[in-house]
Amino acid sequence: MIAPLRTLALTCAVAIALAGCKKEEQQAPPPPEVGVIDAKPQTLPLQRELVGRLSPFRSADVRARVPGVLLKRVYQEGSEVKQGQTLFLIDPAPLRAELNASEAQLASARATYANAKVAADRARSLAPQKYVSKADLDNAESAERTALAAVKQSEAAVSSSRISLGYAEVTAPISGVAGKQQVTEGALVGQGDVTLLTTVDQLDPLYVNFSLSVDELSQLRAAQAKGALALSGDGKATVQVKLSDGTNYNQNGTLDFSSTTVDPATGAVSLRAVLPNPDRILLPGAFVSFQATLGERNNAYLVPQQALLRDATGGYLMVVGADGKALRRNVKTEGAQGSNWLVTAGLEPGDKVVVAGVQKVKEGAPATAKPWSPEQAAAGQGAPAAGQKPAAQGDAAADAATPDAAAQAPAAADQAAPASDSTKQ
Repeated sequence: MIAPLRTLALTCAVAIALAGCKKEEQQAPPPPEVGVIDAKPQTLPLQRELVGRLSPFRSADVRARVPGVLLKRVYQEGSEVKQGQTLFLIDPAPLRAELNASEAQLASARATYANAKVAADRARSLAPQKYVSKADLDNAESAERTALAAVKQSEAAVSSSRISLGYAEVTAPISGVAGKQQVTEGALVGQGDVTLLTTVDQLDPLYVNFSLSVDELSQLRAAQAKGALALSGDGKATVQVKLSDGTNYNQNGTLDFSSTTVDPATGAVSLRAVLPNPDRILLPGAFVSFQATLGERNNAYLVPQQALLRDATGGYLMVVGADGKALRRNVKTEGAQGSNWLVTAGLEPGDKVVVAGVQKVKEGAPATAKPWSPEQAAAGQGAPAAGQKPAAQGDAAADAATPDAAAQAPAAADQAAPASDSTKQ
């Protein structure tokens, strides 16, 4: 009698456990709730983080153009100078003596010419009366022409001597900052070659020299040809330089030159931008990092960085379709802008891109889309796990049912055992 009772108790316990499992299977969790944003095409600036080197807008070497002894440096090293301002003085005594000799030679030539002209005029006046021969007239006129040529030659020599004497005062060829003196006073300069005395650099504005790979430049031009990329409103690319402390320089530069050849050593194309430098904050020769805005990209999307996933095939996004199921969209990105990725291909206007809870969705599985905003991420509030909460409640109910069933089974067995024992007694 005891054995049948025990078998009945165990059968009841198994039946109750199976009922609990069936109840747990019936309470399947709802689709996960995810935060989404609507994909909206925008016209966005195409920006690149680059490194370039600064160089003067103009740089002129100041050299001694005549031989002589350097007497004096007139300017202060490292100071601003104006175009035509005297910088050095070369001993003018030899040059002045040369000018005096040229002027004396000119006076002699002019006297010779005057005498020759008088003789020629006399011969010309007597020729009609046949008082002079034709040969004498020709000789007189020839002497006159030779004397006139000698005068012009002497005048050119005087002009050359005056120019050389003027070069005794070495002036600034351009306005800018004059550099360090290269030759000390008392040195013989300009003897056989043009001696470098100093350099004048124009520091406002400056050039920013940088380069782009030929592949990237080709992609930009191809995008521009297709209409996906356009120049900015003023038609020029701009650069924003970052200072060493991480702050942005208060002046923007503009692109003014792009080389038409590729450097065979680097495979890059040289570009140059003009950057205002009124306060002389930036110095030529320094390397700077800057953000170049090369144009405006049409029909582009900004997607938060946490939404982009990658695998062996590349980057992709998860979107919630019109039927409420998750779909995979393979996308093409072109760098980051702030906390977002710039997506140029793979999305369609109106796509609901999963941003929060992307790890909960699977391709082809249903998902509940809720609007997401950056403020939620800043506040640490991702997409509420509404789907998980009911699932957790269902699991708790099932767990609660299972221990009760397990507890009821031993209790029934215990109750049955004393009954059989009393029967036995």
